[in-house]
Amino acid sequence: MTAFTVRVPDETAAKLDQLAEKLDRSRSYMAAQAIEDFIAREEWQLAEIEAGLAEADRGEFASAESLAAVVAKYVKRPS
Repeated sequence: MTAFTVRVPDETAAKLDQLAEKLDRSRSYMAAQAIEDFIAREEWQLAEIEAGLAEADRGEFASAESLAAVVAKYVKRPS
């Protein structure tokens, strides 16, 4: 396991300490969990973006009709 220092504003450190105390965890555990969660979310998002770009590179786009159907579900027409 690797250890390193991260600088955060005093307010952030105080909030982290409060959370750690409420959850009966250490500051280190909470910070490591936050970093792991961030990495997982960013990896997922980048993978989705890359998959979308690969689809676009292959010319796989929604048809105008398909797009219109999706928009119609969420946009109200003026009465």
